[in-house]
Amino acid sequence: MSEPMSEPTSGARTHRLRITEVIAETADARSLVLQAPPESADRFTYRPGQFLTLKLPGADGGPVARCYSLASSPHAGEPLKVTVKRVAGGYGSTWVCDHLAAGDEVEVLPPAGTFTPDSLDRDLLLVAGGSGITPVLSIAKSALVAGRARVMLLYANRDEGSVIFRGELRKLTEDHPDRLLVVHWLEALQGLPAADRLAAVLAPYADRQAYVCGPEPLMNAVEQALRTLGAPDERVHRERFFSLGAGVFAPPAPVAAEGTPADGGSTALVELDGVSHTVLWPSGTPLLDALLAAGVQAPYSCREGACAACTCRVTAGEVKMARNEVLDGRDLAEGYVLACQALPLTDRVDITYS
Repeated sequence: MSEPMSEPTSGARTHRLRITEVIAETADARSLVLQAPPESADRFTYRPGQFLTLKLPGADGGPVARCYSLASSPHAGEPLKVTVKRVAGGYGSTWVCDHLAAGDEVEVLPPAGTFTPDSLDRDLLLVAGGSGITPVLSIAKSALVAGRARVMLLYANRDEGSVIFRGELRKLTEDHPDRLLVVHWLEALQGLPAADRLAAVLAPYADRQAYVCGPEPLMNAVEQALRTLGAPDERVHRERFFSLGAGVFAPPAPVAAEGTPADGGSTALVELDGVSHTVLWPSGTPLLDALLAAGVQAPYSCREGACAACTCRVTAGEVKMARNEVLDGRDLAEGYVLACQALPLTDRVDITYS
């Protein structure tokens, strides 16, 4: 699979990264240490908790998309590292674990995702299950290295042999004994982490911002436990991944400059990175496509309403979304929408990405 590093491929949507090392974390988990070519390095700055989308060869010859969280910290001087746990019957994880080796190259989309803390100085409660430790570890390391937060991490696994990053977690607790507490929950010894039992462990930390990643039953149990402890919903953040189609790698089709407020179109006033843009927003065209057609470099990844990388907030006007797999009722009530799925309903819509 090895080829010389090259310019971004697939219409500049993906970039070819070299695998410099493959680390066997457990019997069924592998970490890929990645190196971006110099011409693409600026596209791979990231925030703790974000993920990469890999372009893998599908069984039918076409590409498939798989999202894997970054276990590295952008604040610790580490190379990019994603961790993949083999899932029974999982095509992507099996292919990665069986086929990729040091020296190979993979096509990758730039980092994306909103599972990232606003502050590394506020105390954190982190809960992970299995490979859900990956983004959680990135957040923990970043807070310890670049912030002042105290961190409590509850990590659930089947048994001791399933614990990913065992050595790294031990080293972190040794280096930061006053700021990091790691509590392991092994189902083989303690049984399933039910909500009532979790509440007893999490009670001293229920006033913290909570970031939860793992199997759906675990995340549901943690959310229920924190709710019973009085934690408001807005303090609990869950990471969700959905299966993506191969179309995420294709550049958006050009958007014709059609539609005005007079004939069914809209005008979008968009605040992005401190710059204001006024963009014609044709009726029936997703906001993201209208922005990209106007030369506005708005963030995005999957374009399927499944990753939240393009989340923005409506501050005036109305929109509807064609699809939404990630924003919950609280997000919608606060005006958040997915730019890749947002369609205009009023003559003018004000949008902010801040």
